[in-house]
Amino acid sequence: MSKTDELLVDVAALVESGQSNQMSLTVVTGGAVITGRLAPEAVWRQRVSEVLTDSARLGEFSGIFTAPTSKNDPPTHLHFHVARILQGTVGIPETGGMYRVSIDEVSAWTVGDFSYD
Repeated sequence: MSKTDELLVDVAALVESGQSNQMSLTVVTGGAVITGRLAPEAVWRQRVSEVLTDSARLGEFSGIFTAPTSKNDPPTHLHFHVARILQGTVGIPETGGMYRVSIDEVSAWTVGDFSYD
């Protein structure tokens, strides 16, 4: 986007302030459609760190996700969990993944997620 969508920033800020993970959102970014629930950045980082810690090959990267985040600045990214990239008639991965999307790169969005269930 050439100009940051302030409404989307407000949605992200509300997720951050309420520590809620129930806001469902679908975004178009870089030609991909990502659908799922938003999480506060701290919660998202903690979950990524846990997954990396459990990995024999990637454990050394877990520490960078536990760094403190600034609570004073407006959000610049959306943090999806239980999310999928929509491709044709499938969502990848089926069980949901964790994605970080720059708000400035979102070209379209809607409240709610899409499901093929």
